[in-house]
Amino acid sequence: MPSYTAPLRDMHFVMHEVLNVQEVFKSLPAHQEIDQDTIQQILEQAAKFAKEIVQPLNQIGDKEGCTRHDDGAVTTPVGFKEAYEQYVQAGWPALACSPEYDGQGLPVLLNTVLYEMLNSANQAWTMYPGLSHGAYECLKAHGTPEQKSLYLKKLVSGQWLGTMCLTEPHCGTDLGLLKTKAEAHGDGSYAITGTKIFISSGEHDLGQNIIHLVLARLPDAPTGTKGISLFVVPKYLPNELGDISAQNKNTLSCGSLEDKMGIHGNATCVMNFDGACGTLVGEPHQGLRAMFIMMNAARLGVGMQSVGLTEVAYQNSAAYAKERLQMRSLKGAQAPDKVADPIIVHPDVRRMLLTQRAYAEGARAFAYWVALMIDIEQNHPDPNEREANADLVTLLTPIVKAFITDNAFAATSEGLQVFGGHGYIADWGMEQFVRDSRINMIYEGTNTIQSLDLLGRKVLSDMGAKLKKFGKIIEAFIEKEGVRKEMAEFIDPLAELADKVEKLTKEIGLKAMLNHNEVGAAAVPYLRVLGHLVYAYLFARMARVALDNKKSNDTFYEAKLATARFYFARLLPETASQIRFARAGASSLMSLDAALF
Repeated sequence: MPSYTAPLRDMHFVMHEVLNVQEVFKSLPAHQEIDQDTIQQILEQAAKFAKEIVQPLNQIGDKEGCTRHDDGAVTTPVGFKEAYEQYVQAGWPALACSPEYDGQGLPVLLNTVLYEMLNSANQAWTMYPGLSHGAYECLKAHGTPEQKSLYLKKLVSGQWLGTMCLTEPHCGTDLGLLKTKAEAHGDGSYAITGTKIFISSGEHDLGQNIIHLVLARLPDAPTGTKGISLFVVPKYLPNELGDISAQNKNTLSCGSLEDKMGIHGNATCVMNFDGACGTLVGEPHQGLRAMFIMMNAARLGVGMQSVGLTEVAYQNSAAYAKERLQMRSLKGAQAPDKVADPIIVHPDVRRMLLTQRAYAEGARAFAYWVALMIDIEQNHPDPNEREANADLVTLLTPIVKAFITDNAFAATSEGLQVFGGHGYIADWGMEQFVRDSRINMIYEGTNTIQSLDLLGRKVLSDMGAKLKKFGKIIEAFIEKEGVRKEMAEFIDPLAELADKVEKLTKEIGLKAMLNHNEVGAAAVPYLRVLGHLVYAYLFARMARVALDNKKSNDTFYEAKLATARFYFARLLPETASQIRFARAGASSLMSLDAALF
């Protein structure tokens, strides 16, 4: 059975030594009082909850799955409900929610660290509260006063949970094709009719109520995405006081559970809305704009799912490699008192482990950095600071989602490979990490969609303005650190890649003016290149801190430097091939007639 221990030392390193979060928090009125001791206490409690309560349920949930009953009700695997009750009693749902709605008002960054731990422990279970937080954010931003009064405190407390209902059988990413309809009752409410598929946490037994955020069309809606409205549709209709009863069950139900490859402990539902009563969120025909708050939160959340899986897969494969005896080192026996050497002596096993480690540490630094920028965007008193950080979050969100999840699938696969034949056997838990990680590249917008969003909407649409802001951050770092000889091995490749990204972006932009397919042909490799630019910048920052502490005799910094050097030597060179792919153009992809496939 796999195990998990939160990497608290590395978490504190990223927050306090790389990102200097305490100094940042001092500039944010809402978080000025948060100190390192407070952060440490929260993380220690979160680590204990993840390890002792949630992680032991991971394999149980995978093997047992969810059960749909004849009446449409769904029960989660053994232990899931009890673990969620403990989660609620401990106040975890309220961690980063506004005190106005009985939240604790703590930074998004701390919520992000919490979710890394929970996802390492049990991604399927963590999806239930994770989606609820997204529903809270959406209603807080776009809900009516009545909706906020009815729903937000219950979502913050964890008594009620939330979902988002977008996809339909005939449309996935192309939401402009959706057919679910909404008809006015005449009293301010609407009858919602349609079928949604792939709805994570659509029906379950964890909380008292489930609040569905549903995209649908009004009768006078224009075609396409401009005709989509958003509705809040609860499983049980609350009265004016917010009370619910079984007699007020809404006309919606789980038609079936998807039989899927992974995340078996989460109920992925086909949801039928049969004239279900809902209320409009935001303005008519502006639902997609309102839903983007939840969708973007979900994309960042999926990135955190993959940070978690990368870390837990690494921990277990590293432990196995230190114990498993196979053959002798090419240099001669390293454990002469044993019948064979542990496999960690072999260079390619080291490559697999270091790949996992580098992707885990790079992803953690990236995700925490973006979360901190969200805190600045939401709380800084200077509007220019808020805008600058909002632009960076907008640019980096598709990279968080796609780059981290691509790397996680590679990392979990490497972890399985370290185990050899045992990795293919369910008891060790590695094959579950591979299966669970694969969905993260698909849902909340496939990684190709994220790549198109990055290149088309986030880079080319504003003539690279947001990308230039990121470029200035890198440029300032290079100018500051480039004078230090010991930093040359990190600064030189970072500067070289930054220059290549600037040239590549201009080249694709010019090509796209003549043929829009050039964007589609270049988007996926372009995101890989930009993802590596982010990681190269962050690994250079981490290496600088490690070098500053080299004389401390703390082996943590020694390991950090070794990982950074591995990243620059073995993973960053991928950018050379990806740049060539991006430059290859659309002709080799589009010249073959579709009938010949």
